[in-house]
Amino acid sequence: MSETNDLPIAYGDIHTDIVQLLENARLAAARSVNALMTASYWEIGRRIVEFEQGGEDRAAYGEALTERLALDLTHRFGRGFSVRNLQQMRAFYLAWPLEPICQTVSGKLARNTQTLSAPSFMSPIQQTLSAESSSTPIIQTASGQLLTLATLAEAFQLPWSAYVRLLSVKKPEARGFYETEALRCGWTVRQLDRQINSQFYERAALSKNKVAMLAQAEHAEPDDAITPEQAIKDPFVLEFLNLKDQYSESDLEDALIQHLADFLLELGDDFAFVGRQRRLRLDDTWFRIDLLFFHRRLKCLVVIDLKVGKFSYADAGQMHMYLNYAREHWMKPGENPPVGLILCAAKGAAEAHYALDNLPNKVLAAEYQTVLPNEKLLAEELERSRTELEARRLLGSKNEGEA
Repeated sequence: MSETNDLPIAYGDIHTDIVQLLENARLAAARSVNALMTASYWEIGRRIVEFEQGGEDRAAYGEALTERLALDLTHRFGRGFSVRNLQQMRAFYLAWPLEPICQTVSGKLARNTQTLSAPSFMSPIQQTLSAESSSTPIIQTASGQLLTLATLAEAFQLPWSAYVRLLSVKKPEARGFYETEALRCGWTVRQLDRQINSQFYERAALSKNKVAMLAQAEHAEPDDAITPEQAIKDPFVLEFLNLKDQYSESDLEDALIQHLADFLLELGDDFAFVGRQRRLRLDDTWFRIDLLFFHRRLKCLVVIDLKVGKFSYADAGQMHMYLNYAREHWMKPGENPPVGLILCAAKGAAEAHYALDNLPNKVLAAEYQTVLPNEKLLAEELERSRTELEARRLLGSKNEGEA
């Protein structure tokens, strides 16, 4: 056997190639197994639903059915088949109907057939994983198409835990949006959870620059690095306040305090309420800060000024003054300088840009909406923005290729 020192320099290349091959194979195998298991959960849900639909006596037996299945399946296969999990599989089938799945699978197979030759369609490891048990037809569609677990798995490219998180999104349009974005951007389940919690769908739909928001969502945000711009949304959706057409800043503040729990959810993670109408005296004049919060990850006070009208450059000057005072009198050792948020009904992009950029203090202006626009309109606007984003990306790739 040759000594390591006798190997040619090119050994490094073949070693790197083999390592890459094994890592890719393992990753493909893991994805294939996850997709097959997710397809199995969908099929379990289908069989439970169809059993319940077999008659009134079976429908009445629904709860007892899942309890008995949970007991027997757990005894046979171990963890993963609790009553709650079986209920999630049932809900999974109902939320992902068969017809759209057939369209997805047909589209994927057609594209693969066009771009790949049959022998290279699946790696040997994938072929092994998709052996007989997953290639036996399990369902026949209304059009006569036979679906196997392997073909069904083509429609479920996210891990099961991601679909469980998506089940918590009640609106089908929003659920479809998050699923598409998770696939397009390669979100982890944690990133998906963060986007859902921050109501990314509603904010993207309401944003005046939807394409920029969708592009920004493609980049992961490490937990230990966050900026005030990332921590503070724009716009905010405050439909839970049930405000009438005419209201004052005092009405808005009272409503926010009355719905403080909802407002904290809308603000996002890590906000803690400190107080309202915090007074400060400058010379002989008293001022009052509408709302004061603390952000745990930013480690700073967040001063909120409410405006029922349009943002003005004068608002930036006033907030700048508040922040100077807060930094000198309220900031504690170890904290970062306070951040100001002007929450307004509207803002002009140019005026906000020139009023807020390069200030010594971090001042942000965000709009709020008291009603959500039409769901269909939201979905159409987002789809149009997504198409525009893809067109820009294709144009950029084309220009790079020609350069």
